[in-house]
Amino acid sequence: MEVAERRARLVDRHLLSPEKRADSALAAARSVAVLHSTDAVTVFLSVYARANVQPADIERELYEERTLVRMLGMRRTLFVVPRELVPVVYAACTRTIAVRERRRLEKMIGDSGISTRPKPWLTRASKAALRALEARGEAFTSDLTKDVPVLARRLRFGVGSRFEATQSVGSRVLPQLAMEGRVVRGRPRGTWVSGQYRWVPTEIWLDGPIPAVRQGEAQAELLRRWLTAFGPATETDIRWWAGWTAREARAALAAVPHAVVDLDGGATGFVLADDLDPVPRLEPSAALLPTLDPTTMGWKERDWYLGPHASLLFDRNGNAGPTVWWDGRVIGGWSQRRDGEIVFSLLEDVSADAIHAVELEVARVTAWLGDVRFSPGFLPPFQRALGES
Repeated sequence: MEVAERRARLVDRHLLSPEKRADSALAAARSVAVLHSTDAVTVFLSVYARANVQPADIERELYEERTLVRMLGMRRTLFVVPRELVPVVYAACTRTIAVRERRRLEKMIGDSGISTRPKPWLTRASKAALRALEARGEAFTSDLTKDVPVLARRLRFGVGSRFEATQSVGSRVLPQLAMEGRVVRGRPRGTWVSGQYRWVPTEIWLDGPIPAVRQGEAQAELLRRWLTAFGPATETDIRWWAGWTAREARAALAAVPHAVVDLDGGATGFVLADDLDPVPRLEPSAALLPTLDPTTMGWKERDWYLGPHASLLFDRNGNAGPTVWWDGRVIGGWSQRRDGEIVFSLLEDVSADAIHAVELEVARVTAWLGDVRFSPGFLPPFQRALGES
């Protein structure tokens, strides 16, 4: 499959053309399987790149209709997930991560001198936090710390290094309970760019516990949904995106009817068995995608849409900054200045039509943001310099 076809699929499947834009945040999320949510603002900008909605519409779907749920998933990363996929993501990825992270937290409790028997200590603290949360209905970590004083105890990490610091037990216990499916992140404090979430018992937020799914079935379904949006993909892409072992990735592939295709450069790609037909070629269009957008972060092997720009547009940890797209490929980066102006810089020579389309998209996003200012948690030097220029 040639690069041109892969780029056409990207634009078509990920709704990155005005011709394809959806009318809901849920449809936008489904187009890319899940939305990255490490930065709260990413969810909103990722949706707006793909749907004609307002911030209040997205908030309604997240916090009132609850068709989208914020949860930790693949690669121990925070996502916003279509509600029907919550049991799948939980069984395919989160449950395994939760077991590993609980062991880490137990070790931290012991190493911090909080208890010589960290496992039962953490069990008691977790139960107390849950009881307090159930009594309140919803709460911030700081509220629960008042109810359960042991949550204020300090964890030490990075001891002896320049990164040595402390953190409250509560700031780790509540995310741990979320990984275990017992609590959910609700509406944040302040505006929609805030990442300070209220905690709500899962059975209240979702009207019941997360349904049980077998791990193998869940991994196969997650791969099927992901290949629908991101195929063709290599085994390296699959393993990286899902955070699976080679054995898990291959078992999931074996359970999903698929076809093998040759990719430009000689790599082997996988698509769903019924997904071999070329997609319609849409008119070239521009898009401004935010930090950690699911499209930019969708594949491990990115040369076919990113070109030689990874060192500028990604930070040293592999986190993508805000990117400018044209016709299915990255052509530059963008940022918001403190006064709200959106500025961009192109890294490739493109036509006057492309530049005009980017300028129109800048105007569209600027108008949508209005007075909102945001500062992404992950901003590579290139985009940071743009915002400070």
